[in-house]
This record gives sequence, structure tokens and C-alpha cells, in this order.
Amino acid sequence: MNNIDNQYASSKSVSNFAGGYFSYLKSVLDTIDPVSIDRFEAEFIDTFNQGTTLFVIGNGGSATTASAMANDIGFDLLKKTSITKPLRVVSLADNNAVVTAISNDTGYDNLFLNQLRIHYQEGDKLLVISASGNSENVVRGANWVKERGGTVLGLLGFDGGKLLDLCDSAIHVITEAGEYGPVEDAHLIMNHVFAHWFQNKLR
Repeated sequence: MNNIDNQYASSKSVSNFAGGYFSYLKSVLDTIDPVSIDRFEAEFIDTFNQGTTLFVIGNGGSATTASAMANDIGFDLLKKTSITKPLRVVSLADNNAVVTAISNDTGYDNLFLNQLRIHYQEGDKLLVISASGNSENVVRGANWVKERGGTVLGLLGFDGGKLLDLCDSAIHVITEAGEYGPVEDAHLIMNHVFAHWFQNKLR
């Protein structure tokens, strides 16, 4: 059993389980290297200054975090600051017509690769979000960008998987394999950290 299962086994009520989950989540957040957070900020600022695009990709819960980032670090900066140009953050998990067409016609493993072939331009960056670090469609997108000399950032979990070595900079949430909830929680928290940071820094 992993840490979450063990917590359930020792809990007498859902509130007791929640308390244990919250404590474990704090310990998971403490595994994040602060230096990696500063490196991420530098990459975001470079994207902003250069006027390039940060593409974000992920599956499942990671796809929802990609969508949240496009809103929180993209649109919200325009809404809540006085900047006249956006920090362009685009999720490639959001267009249902494109997602289903690519998946049906060329296979789900090519979902992000084929979109990057359309939209990616020199100087753009790719942010990969994956708890396992091994999602094939995400790995293919990262490899394609790296082959073109591009920058790949990562929000990762577990042991980092294949993506850990492909990322130029990664915020790695270290957990046992299969602990998707705490990893996805931590990734969404990092989205909110950067969103509030930039809202204040660029105000």
C-alpha cells in the first residue's frame, strides 16, 4: 500500500483521513527544491519579455491544471495588472475537436506532437505536466521540442519518469508511484503560487 492507502487504513472517519492527507500533502510539498521554483520564474519572465508562447500539455488531472494555468497566468495577468502585453500561456488539451480528431485519425500518442507541429515557433517553450513522467503523448511532444533546440519545463511527480531527463528545468514533486492526488494537488498549488506572484510582481 502507498501512503494514501495506509492513511485510510488507520483512519476512523473521513475527517481523520482528511487530517492525515493534509499532513502528508505538506510533507510532499516540502520535497520541492526551492531553486527549481526560481528557475521556473526566470523561464516565465523570459517568455514574457521575448513575447513568445508557453505551451502546456498533460492528460487527465494534468490537463485540467494546464487549462488553469492558461487562465490564471494568461488572462488573469491582463485582468489584474496594468501590463499591455500578455504572458502567452496556451493549453493544448482544451480543443475538443482537435483532441478527438488527432486521437481518432493518427492516435492518442500523437495528440500534442501534431498540435506542436502546427503552432510551435522558434523561441517558444513547452511545459509538460505529468505525475508519472511517462505519458507517451507528453514524452513525444517533449522530444520533438528538444530536437528543435527548444526549452522544456516540467511539473513532475513520482520518480520523474522519462520526462525528468528531457526537462531543462523541472519542479519535481517526489512521491511513491501511484500517488496521483498529492502530486496533482501540488502542481495546481504551484500554478496558484506563480499566478499570485506575477499578479503582484507585474502590477
